Amino acid sequence: MKKTYKIDVDCANCANKMENAAKNTEGVKDASVNFMMLKMNVEFEEGADPKEVMKKVLKNCKRVESDCEIFL
Repeated sequence: MKKTYKIDVDCANCANKMENAAKNTEGVKDASVNFMMLKMNVEFEEGADPKEVMKKVLKNCKRVESDCEIFL
């Protein structure tokens, strides 16, 4: 399953950090961040609950970029 989320991030480097944090989250098969469009595309592992996984993604993203936001 793939979903797209609106994000708020200040710079391209921060967006890259968010993308890497999302990719390294349990339950995420793949993730990409488009800084220009302020969107994050997430592909979830088979059987993963997107709501629960996205809570973990947000937590991991906040570790690398404290002022980022993902609108769930």
